[in-house]
Amino acid sequence: EAQLVESGGALVQAGESLRLSCVASGFSFSEYTLGWFRQAPGKEREGVSCISNNSSGTYYVDSVKGRFTISRDNAKSTVYLEMNNLKPEDTGVYYCAADRIRYDYYLRVPATYLNYWGQGTRVTVSS
Repeated sequence: EAQLVESGGALVQAGESLRLSCVASGFSFSEYTLGWFRQAPGKEREGVSCISNNSSGTYYVDSVKGRFTISRDNAKSTVYLEMNNLKPEDTGVYYCAADRIRYDYYLRVPATYLNYWGQGTRVTVSS
């Protein structure tokens, strides 16, 4: 059974940093594009970043460019999201998701299209 387990969420002050991790099991991790989504209270889930199966390609939404870095370790079946200079608007539940889709299409398709999802980890940024 495929599983994604996120961790690393916390309550932090604006300007601080966090590193989220997502550990996968039950599927061929190195064959999948991985990415991160977030959902703020009262808002729809939005894509944040994604990374191709071999790390050759990454994508970030404009609001996090220059502050967030996505990476993966296929040997550990883990994807990371390094978040620096956090802002209150980064607050939300962060989810990782996996699919075989090409990374340059990953954030263009409806989120429900993506195959596997984690349960989320909460990030709260106070001002």
